[in-house]
Amino acid sequence: MSKVVIVTGASQGIGAATVAAYRKLGWNVVANSRTIQPSGDPGVITVPGDIADPAVGARLVEVALTEFGRVDTVVNNAGVFVAKPFTDYTAEDFDAVTGINLRGFVSVTQPAVAAMLEQGGGHVVTITTSLTDHAVSSVPAAFANLTKGGLNSATKALAVEYGSRNVRFNAVSPGIVNTPMHPEETHEFLAALHPAGRLGEVGEVTDAILFLENAAFVTGEILHVDGGQSAGH
Repeated sequence: MSKVVIVTGASQGIGAATVAAYRKLGWNVVANSRTIQPSGDPGVITVPGDIADPAVGARLVEVALTEFGRVDTVVNNAGVFVAKPFTDYTAEDFDAVTGINLRGFVSVTQPAVAAMLEQGGGHVVTITTSLTDHAVSSVPAAFANLTKGGLNSATKALAVEYGSRNVRFNAVSPGIVNTPMHPEETHEFLAALHPAGRLGEVGEVTDAILFLENAAFVTGEILHVDGGQSAGH
């Protein structure tokens, strides 16, 4: 039986590339985003919906189990990034960021881990950000630190909680990646935030995800893919 991965935020950028990377390995995929379209690939089932709605996370796991019979990995890629001065954040900003970044993580990961425990193991990979390790004064983003930093910490806590039951938890902590989220006119400024002097590429993040997938003795790891950003400037 083919292995099965659930990927959130799967319609573009890192998420879409992650779907393609797992398909190349022969895995079946349940792919989610608010705007995702039906797939012509029988190995990919798309489930549209806002991951901030707990019913959507539960549905992703239900679809994986019903259609493919198992859940081996969850890639928590869906996220929202709002950069503004701390005192300018609104209640709506808080609800949006915590809804997707935190509630979304919980809503899909809880039922997925329950399924993994029944089948004897699994893996959860969460995409965070190197800003949690190295804040940048020109990119005020306290809500990213609040939520993604919490996910890094939870990754370690869950790795310890489930280590003896063969469910691994890891995170990939990217720098700024060349995706449609970042307009071309911002690239020069964003590239300069990395000691490597360039943006990351989507394939470099998916390579890290697949490394963790195949690294059976690695759990609780926050893998930086950030051109040295987390090391300093």
